[in-house]
Amino acid sequence: MAEVHVIGQIMGATGFSESSLFCKWGIHTGAAWKLLSGVREGQTQVDTPQVGDMAYWSHPIDLHFATKGLQGWPRLHLQVWSQDSFGRCQLAGYGFCHVPSSPGTHQLDCPTWRPLGSWREQLARAFVGGGPQLLHGDTIYSGADRYRLHTAAGGTVHLQLGVLLRHFDRYGVEC
Repeated sequence: MAEVHVIGQIMGATGFSESSLFCKWGIHTGAAWKLLSGVREGQTQVDTPQVGDMAYWSHPIDLHFATKGLQGWPRLHLQVWSQDSFGRCQLAGYGFCHVPSSPGTHQLDCPTWRPLGSWREQLARAFVGGGPQLLHGDTIYSGADRYRLHTAAGGTVHLQLGVLLRHFDRYGVEC
């Protein structure tokens, strides 16, 4: 079977109006993919930027997959959350990006967005916290449902990923 190694880190995030940010992440693949080693999901620590607006996480990602086909290439799903002084958490943005399909080191910038909801939900978010969230995580990358939502742009999550491909030439894929 062909193998893919993904080694890197979630560097941090910029452009969010909130401070004290953390990121929940997960990797999603198709049915032909098998995780050989690594953790499929995780969460960074909370960082409050002291200088500038960059929240630094430097959270490691180390995954090893085996696959029988190219369908369902790995996607990295991101949820950025903010935490207030009382420890309450509210969604700051959703985002996703495909793991690069070419070997080498890659710098990725993943834009994020969040659902707006009704004007009452927006008002409640401003004064009480919380706000609308997605019921199904698949909506993040499925165009049909996502384009019906009213959303607001969030910030950008910065990633550094190294991709290693092995035995793809045996299956007729040139790297």
